[in-house]
Amino acid sequence: MSAKAIKKIAIYGKGGIGKSTTTSNLSAALSVLGYKVLQVGCDPKSDSTVTLRSGEYIPTILEILKNKNTPKLHEIVYTGFNNVYCVEAGGPAPGVGCAGRGIITSVELLKQLRAFEELDLDYVIFDVLGDVVCGGFAVPIREGIADHVFTVSSSDFMAVYAANNLFTGIRKYSNQNGALLGGIIANSVNQPYSKDIIDDFAERTGTKIMEYVPRSLTVTQSELQGQTTLEAFPESAQAQVYLNLAGKVAQHQESKIPQPLEVEELRKWASDWSEKLLELEKGTVQSTGASI
Repeated sequence: MSAKAIKKIAIYGKGGIGKSTTTSNLSAALSVLGYKVLQVGCDPKSDSTVTLRSGEYIPTILEILKNKNTPKLHEIVYTGFNNVYCVEAGGPAPGVGCAGRGIITSVELLKQLRAFEELDLDYVIFDVLGDVVCGGFAVPIREGIADHVFTVSSSDFMAVYAANNLFTGIRKYSNQNGALLGGIIANSVNQPYSKDIIDDFAERTGTKIMEYVPRSLTVTQSELQGQTTLEAFPESAQAQVYLNLAGKVAQHQESKIPQPLEVEELRKWASDWSEKLLELEKGTVQSTGASI
């Protein structure tokens, strides 16, 4: 009998963009669709899985290894909402050591313990900080640990800038059997111009939008309760957005090498959009008679 195919996904994004919120809701949604999921938090803040665990932080692998050289699988893996498995890699104290060391150590330990096979998983989702220049954060891409990479980005320039840098890294490691790009999860897209900006960036870099996720008070309410939206408000419109995203991720098969913009191209692109938005604002002012 052949081994079960496990889909390994890395989700990157600029800090503060809503990456962990999106990842946790994606994990929850995949579990609701009937899949067995492991979420590996790769941010040194160790808060990736907190809403899957009703607001409870779990011990990180680096913390556990301080007291035990060879921990058992059940000592590093915790169960969250709808039986989503949760792991936090952890990191060093702020200002000390390499922030990516937790990822490297965690991946090695999970391999050693044959965690993916033992848990009989359908999905492994790595939640990775995407705007830190550190070799550890490139591990899921560089080592081919992930099969597909998705990035969470809004239309804000710094989020797009981080996504473009990620695309550069994916292209660099693509000739070394690195993970390829599945697409962009467009977060906080509430205005038509936001959709137009992120759509244009996706087209210019040879990728696609997986889903548009609007900014929602429902998400804020859920997180204040220490829960994912799928748990706190399962019948909400926002929960359906995450279920739609999960369905698209489940159907996704072919990832590609992105075509990142060069620095000057990106600056020109941003400048052009700035002028377009200024013209749009002027047009709105003239048509409404409002003052700026």
